[in-house]
Amino acid sequence: MSEAALPRPLKVMVIDDSNTIRKSAELFLSEAGHTVLLAEDGFAALAKIADHAPDVVFCDILMPRLDGYQTCALIKKNPHFAHTPVIMLSSQDGLFDRARGRLAGSSAHLTKPFTRETLHAALAAYAQAQSS
Repeated sequence: MSEAALPRPLKVMVIDDSNTIRKSAELFLSEAGHTVLLAEDGFAALAKIADHAPDVVFCDILMPRLDGYQTCALIKKNPHFAHTPVIMLSSQDGLFDRARGRLAGSSAHLTKPFTRETLHAALAAYAQAQSS
């Protein structure tokens, strides 16, 4: 599914402790017309998610204070956000990392560094699943 085929612009949360990753994702997503919310860790993200109800969340795994697995699990435990897709971001691409993400409730795993195309493809896949 191409980016142009998305039914509407989405509200996307990007949680990553790397300013470079946050800014890259923000650029790629905002260029496509999406609203982008940024958080540098899980604690900051949880408050913003409650206030802004994103359609999709991209979440880094290795972060200080609250890691991505814990953040994902907390998002999924909230009945208002249990169906919100959480896509894990990590430079770790092993079977264990993917399995642990699934156990926490993630919908997918995107390996860093990502490209504009891989970010858009992941977003399109879960936006379509949510709209069906």
